Amino acid sequence: MNLLDGKKCADSLIAGIAKQVARHVDAGLRKPHMTVILVGTHAPSESYVKSKITTCSLSGFDSNLIRLPESVTEKELLALIAEINEDNSTDGVIVQLPLPKQINAQRVINAISPDKDIDGFHPTNFGRMALGQKAFRPATAYGICKLLQFYQVPVAGKHCVVIGRSNIVGKPISIMLSNDFDIGNATVTLTHIETPRELLLDETRRADIVIVAVGIPGFVTPDMVKDGVTLIDVGINRLENGKLVGDVAFDAVAPKCEWITPVPGGVGRMTVAALMINTLAAYQNNFELA
Repeated sequence: MNLLDGKKCADSLIAGIAKQVARHVDAGLRKPHMTVILVGTHAPSESYVKSKITTCSLSGFDSNLIRLPESVTEKELLALIAEINEDNSTDGVIVQLPLPKQINAQRVINAISPDKDIDGFHPTNFGRMALGQKAFRPATAYGICKLLQFYQVPVAGKHCVVIGRSNIVGKPISIMLSNDFDIGNATVTLTHIETPRELLLDETRRADIVIVAVGIPGFVTPDMVKDGVTLIDVGINRLENGKLVGDVAFDAVAPKCEWITPVPGGVGRMTVAALMINTLAAYQNNFELA
């Protein structure tokens, strides 16, 4: 069993980004700039935002955090996004999810300029990504691809099963791994909560790569996978005792795996690294450096 260490991979990517930024700054250009919008005081969101801001600094980026009260209206938030869209000093913008119930998250995502949509969720970017065109790719799925590349895990021609069809992970990673990107050309089966158990087991037991993102602790058990499988665990679940665990019963399943991601320390760090990659790309596009 080998660990797909997201921290090690992310640190390597961030170091490479910082070197590129230093060269641009030495050439007289400004630093890349990310703006993060946080609504309310949701504890996990605070943690995620802190990680993004810290990683911006490590990447050589400028960043700013705009805090808005829980009571902010959708109209006020959309007006702020419109201002940021017109601000040439900001390369990428993130609105941290989830949002309060009075705000429609999809309308907010749609309001972000596709050129600054470093999360990769705007319909324009998602559509371009699905068509195999140049686009900002959804960060978690993109981070998974970068992790597989870093450890040189074979993907082309492999059978990959994705469990969970969210717009954040399941749908985009199934598209990326089946498309002819810098990593891809896999045969991908996308399963979900309505997939009958018998069919799910039939697929996962034959899979070379299993990616799970369902938010259920210990969902993937040893009987579901074959020996030598590569297992990507996107789940982040906090148990009653405070321990963070994934969607995989790690201790029981790991001995069957050739590669497996830990939780924490796996995909989460790669999501943030992918945001930095997208921000650098947005910046380079602004200066016609890409």
